[in-house]
Amino acid sequence: MFGLGLVYDFAFISYFSIPFVVLLLVLPNKWLKNIIIRFAAQVTAFLILYSICFGFVAEWFFWEEFKARFNFISVDYLIYRREVTDNIVQTYPVFWILPVLFVIAAVLFFFLRPSLVKAMHTAENFSRRLAIAICIFLIPFAAFLFLSQSQRRLSDNNYVNELASNGPYQLFAAFRNNMLDFRQFYATGDDKALSQMLKKQVQEAGTHYYHKGLYNILRRVEDKKPPKKLNVILISVESLSAKFLSRFGKQKNITPFMDEWFKKGKLFTNFYATGTRTVRGLEAITLSIPPTPGRSIIKRPDNKNMYSLGKVFKDMGYDTVFLYGGRGYFDNMNAFFSGNGYRIVDQTNFSDKEITFKNAWGVSDEDLFNRTITEANKVYALKKPFFFHIMTTTNHQPFTYPEGKIDLPPGEGGTGSGRDGGVKFTDYALGRLVKKAKEQPWFDDTVFVILADHCAASAGKIGLPVKKYHIPLFIYAPKYIKPGEIDRLSSQIDVGPTLLALLNFSYDSFFFGKNILAPDFRGRALIANYQKLGFMDDKELLILSPGKMISLIDRRSKTPSLKKITFSYPQVKEMTSYYQGADYVFRNKLNRWAENNADLTKD
Repeated sequence: MFGLGLVYDFAFISYFSIPFVVLLLVLPNKWLKNIIIRFAAQVTAFLILYSICFGFVAEWFFWEEFKARFNFISVDYLIYRREVTDNIVQTYPVFWILPVLFVIAAVLFFFLRPSLVKAMHTAENFSRRLAIAICIFLIPFAAFLFLSQSQRRLSDNNYVNELASNGPYQLFAAFRNNMLDFRQFYATGDDKALSQMLKKQVQEAGTHYYHKGLYNILRRVEDKKPPKKLNVILISVESLSAKFLSRFGKQKNITPFMDEWFKKGKLFTNFYATGTRTVRGLEAITLSIPPTPGRSIIKRPDNKNMYSLGKVFKDMGYDTVFLYGGRGYFDNMNAFFSGNGYRIVDQTNFSDKEITFKNAWGVSDEDLFNRTITEANKVYALKKPFFFHIMTTTNHQPFTYPEGKIDLPPGEGGTGSGRDGGVKFTDYALGRLVKKAKEQPWFDDTVFVILADHCAASAGKIGLPVKKYHIPLFIYAPKYIKPGEIDRLSSQIDVGPTLLALLNFSYDSFFFGKNILAPDFRGRALIANYQKLGFMDDKELLILSPGKMISLIDRRSKTPSLKKITFSYPQVKEMTSYYQGADYVFRNKLNRWAENNADLTKD
């Protein structure tokens, strides 16, 4: 353990030393003797010592709470500084600790300063400095090639594994990987029992499983009715909270088109986003998988060839396209969707004539929808059905859009209308899309699906505020779907199974969601942020948190509060079966169709 710990210590020191080695290599000897350079070097040395002392104390308190070195939670704290800073100040004597660390760093600097000054006065020729630099550079190069996080797993005892690590090294590794080890940080149950429970939860009438293995929910969904190979335009609207619609109480009339349109189709009024970021919404809609701790699967490596909504449509002969108003390299969207069977159309595919307005996030929603009509007409001319998944961008800061389109000024601050304007322009653009679509020969045989990727201002780092996950789901195909409201509690993982059921498709499924319209559907929703994983019904919200904590919020209470519960509490096992199952499935690559096809061939 001690030896491996030294390896990680040396690895971090070698990475940390790179900029200083480069600086000492290229600076002439006479510059090193310059009084300004010497002063800057000494100030830098003191700040480094202070940072090291601060890191030691921070990691001590981190260990005290989580019994682990720095990991993704610490990265999360850096990302969400505002929410966490108040908690730290209220929990620890920060204003005493910082001055004490300053004194300790000053004492250390007092003893180290003579050696630093002497080194800067020592002249070395360039060839000798280059030889020393090369030798030093070999250490981080070797660490990059041969050292990984998996090598620190020496024992079944997590304390041993954590002590064999280096805190700062773990912090930077977490920046790169952004993952939390579910089994280490969350309450877990018996895999066999939870696997059986999960299979029972996701099974529907007319399905049968291919495998008996742990959490292998690959199953055949059979529909006896003939399939309806209708076109589908699924639109993930940026930050479309339910509260913006008059149906849910908004009085500002910023969604006039949607307010009327949503009366003409199937509106799901008790529907929730799974997460607080765009990639979480896209992940849930596309893969029908619960959120796993840390970063979204869309941003993780090795996320190709997965059972997805797009794969089902592609196997049915559809042209399957992901259309995005921005540049698809953002959040790894292009890599993910292209690796899972989608054709990509993003901002880089737009001609100058197609762009009437753009900002930092991409082209306006109106331009994006105009391109959607163009793409649909091209595919229709080939006599091929299409499935388009569209991601909008306008309803996002800085909320800029073409002037004169709506009665609210673009932008923020004193002259702009902010979020209200962003919502209203998207509403206007949707109205234009539907109006143009009605003029096309493919309209009657097209299903429109509208939902949000997540809520606006949905951050709830400490806790899971249910209202900030409430979004609309709307399905419209006047020739095939009767209007009405559905009040069943559900979430984004249920979109795919519901849509495919409406089309009477038979398909291989690895989806965790279910058809909301099925007679035996039992309402529940899975919601989460980066750390907390929630499972709710109409009465309660259960939460899994790092530190193997399980909490409960009574949704019926006028003053809801967190209450700690144990694993034996009703529905905790059901909740854990979803999240522990999702973690197991992704880590063991169970929802990759290539691997499963090979297994089926062997069978």
